[in-house]
Amino acid sequence: MAFGDNWHLRSRARECTATETPFTNGQQIITAIFPDPESSGYLRKDFSLDGWSGRADDAPKPFSFWKTTFTSTATAEKPATEKLSAEEILRRLIEEDEDHTENTRYILAVMLERQKLLRETDNQRTPNGIIRVYEHKKTGEVMIVRDPDIPLAEIEKVQEEVVVLLENNGRVPEPEHPQDVVAESPQEEASAETATDEAEEAALPDESDEDEDGETEKRDS
Repeated sequence: MAFGDNWHLRSRARECTATETPFTNGQQIITAIFPDPESSGYLRKDFSLDGWSGRADDAPKPFSFWKTTFTSTATAEKPATEKLSAEEILRRLIEEDEDHTENTRYILAVMLERQKLLRETDNQRTPNGIIRVYEHKKTGEVMIVRDPDIPLAEIEKVQEEVVVLLENNGRVPEPEHPQDVVAESPQEEASAETATDEAEEAALPDESDEDEDGETEKRDS
């Protein structure tokens, strides 16, 4: 069974959950993640500052919440034939939520965090491990990923899996027959080397990463 705590929560709402007042560009809002009583996953709700402060004392307690900035964004659907980016592959893997991609999801999330596309807004220890909550800096999407605490002996294997997925739009390619194998061009070899370097860097322990606001991000050991 897939691990239920890994969910991709889509972009922020356009209005306050409590007051139903539309948000405006640049407005400070509160994003909160609540346990979903109907599943093993989570629900996302967005509040204006007034709507958040006006919640009743007996209102459901969030799993995690943070202040963010509302930005109206529109994303176009990418053609199926166009190569997917690392963040698009991560979205796909989180939505599919398959056991065998758990390590790969975590490595991709760390890669995107180091590229300043995602920021870790919270992490909490649960009976099933450390849950890390990431927010996409541009779209406001929330991605919840379990830290699998990958053993050192398995890091190289996970790196190889990440490179294969990045080169094949998030899919594991069908085995090729020896007679069908075609030598890679210099450009393809260089692309694969770059993906390998990024995966290796993401898999290494991160002593400290400084975000754009000059704050030092620390990870649980």
